[in-house]
Amino acid sequence: MARKRRFSTFSLSFLDIMSCGFGAVALIFLIIKHDVDNQTESLHPELQAEVSLLEEEILDGEANLVRAKNTVSEVDQRIAEAQGLARIINEDLNTVQAAIKNTDDPNLDITALKQKLEELESEKQKLEQDNQELGNKARRFVGQGNRQYLTGLNLGGAHVLILLDSSASMLDETIVNIVRRRNMDKQAKIASQKWQRALGTVEWLTAQLPEAANYQIFNFNSQPKPAISGSERTWLKVSDKAQLERVVDNLRQLTPENGTNLYQSLTALAGLDPIPDNIFIITDGLPTLGRKAPKKNTITGPDRLKLFNEAVDLFPKGVPVNTILLPLEGDVMAAPAYWQLAQLTQGAFLTPSKDWP
Repeated sequence: MARKRRFSTFSLSFLDIMSCGFGAVALIFLIIKHDVDNQTESLHPELQAEVSLLEEEILDGEANLVRAKNTVSEVDQRIAEAQGLARIINEDLNTVQAAIKNTDDPNLDITALKQKLEELESEKQKLEQDNQELGNKARRFVGQGNRQYLTGLNLGGAHVLILLDSSASMLDETIVNIVRRRNMDKQAKIASQKWQRALGTVEWLTAQLPEAANYQIFNFNSQPKPAISGSERTWLKVSDKAQLERVVDNLRQLTPENGTNLYQSLTALAGLDPIPDNIFIITDGLPTLGRKAPKKNTITGPDRLKLFNEAVDLFPKGVPVNTILLPLEGDVMAAPAYWQLAQLTQGAFLTPSKDWP
């Protein structure tokens, strides 16, 4: 009779043991990784949104940098061409001047040579002027009279007033991002792309004003404030470059906040003597505040239009009002309202692209 074989724990095969071990390790790994992914996605939604916004801003910045480099290369080429043409004109001038001095030649036409000399001198001065302008500006457009071909804005006037909207809506184009940026620190608010465009527009306008003109700049949200404290009843001179730099520096320290009160900003005109003969408004929509304090925390589109019409009555008669309207989500009545204001006052209405000015 054969013996019955005794059971032993070591009778299991080695491969079975290894398979069970690897299976357990793989199961533990999947459980741990799944839990980490869930925690990462649930703990950092705000950081992910911030990273996405920063990536968009970086892409926009890189695109603008490429355009700027292309523009600089084009300007450098035009300057080189102008300088080469100037050298040719100088050589012609020297030849004509030498011919005029040689009056012993009986076949020499002195009158014709002098006329040619004047033409060359005039062409040389024009080239020097063009060279200077090309060195200061990325591109040059010549329109009719003193109107800029690029924008259609009439930049003339002896007393020019600029109103800059500094309300919280100037932080971004969408309501969600406006609310999000409103809770950031001061430097993040100032660095907002939309606000920087508004400040760049002010700098562009002041750079185009006539040298002999006077100007004043008010930023306005719930209340208007002059760019230089204490100057609300004074016209500033464009020719005072140091003061103009101080104005720009002060504006760049502003933080967009509060609501938009166009009515209160126009009451500041009463302190200016004489009244402005050209007005520019840089804003992104219709006002949210008016002459009276609001009775509720929310406001509708038709109510904002009523506040706008209330403020329009304060504009001085016969003075052109030019509006540069930046984008804002949901304010569909703003564009037709400001366009109609431009038509009534013989001003201009502009909705610039993202790379302007």
